[in-house]
Amino acid sequence: MDPVSPLEQALHAARALVLADLVAGDVADADVVSLVEDSVAQRRWWVEQWPDGAAYVAGLVAQDVQDALLERYGRWPLCPVCGSGDPHALDVEPELGPDPHWVCPKAGVKVAPVGTLAEATGGEPSS
Repeated sequence: MDPVSPLEQALHAARALVLADLVAGDVADADVVSLVEDSVAQRRWWVEQWPDGAAYVAGLVAQDVQDALLERYGRWPLCPVCGSGDPHALDVEPELGPDPHWVCPKAGVKVAPVGTLAEATGGEPSS
């Protein structure tokens, strides 16, 4: 059996991280999971063209799913930090870079690395 390529490892990791955040927000319905699969398929082509971009795939898939959800359902993920004012979504930062985080654009704070929203929304904090 051939080892899994770095490209496939990056794509599988991105899928897992974004699915974990969707589960944390209780929005991982079958049609939403399909949005993740669509993004992973599109990003597979992108990273085949630019292999050095493999480290950026998780943030890009998170942004793709966020954009697709906004068009179909509304803002996701909602900010768990700001307790008052209009509900608003978190942003992924950096937009194109490794180690993507969910960030509150209003408070300017990092909320959680992509894939760990459960910790920021009431799960056990990491040490």
